[in-house]
Amino acid sequence: MEAVMDHSVIAEITNHFTALKAHVPLHTINSEKEYETAISSLNALLDAGAAVEGHPLADLVNALGNVIGDYEAIHYPQEKVSPTDMLRLMMEQHGLSQSEVPEIGAQSVVSEILSGKRELNVRQIRALAERFHLPPSAFI
Repeated sequence: MEAVMDHSVIAEITNHFTALKAHVPLHTINSEKEYETAISSLNALLDAGAAVEGHPLADLVNALGNVIGDYEAIHYPQEKVSPTDMLRLMMEQHGLSQSEVPEIGAQSVVSEILSGKRELNVRQIRALAERFHLPPSAFI
């Protein structure tokens, strides 16, 4: 279904967007100052609870996060993290022991992966990505 917008709707959208842009930078970030402003705006939205799915501003947080992510990808490229280091980081952040990661297998299997004696397989990668809400590529 095609959206129909007359001049009054366009004018209303323009007014709202202009007001929004005064507080939230929704454009390509071109400087460190604009980046800092975008981060501040994002933090304010997150503090207001806008990261919660279903919040009226959740889509705005997502859009602003994408704009920030684009800038960071160019100006702050991340180092490659090994699958083992990513697993170790996720376990640490979530306070998990080797026996608390059944997606991988028994504690002995987790130990072998963490020590570098064994690599994660496709099934384990998919399960870990789902559990930790990360793309599978995070464990590859």
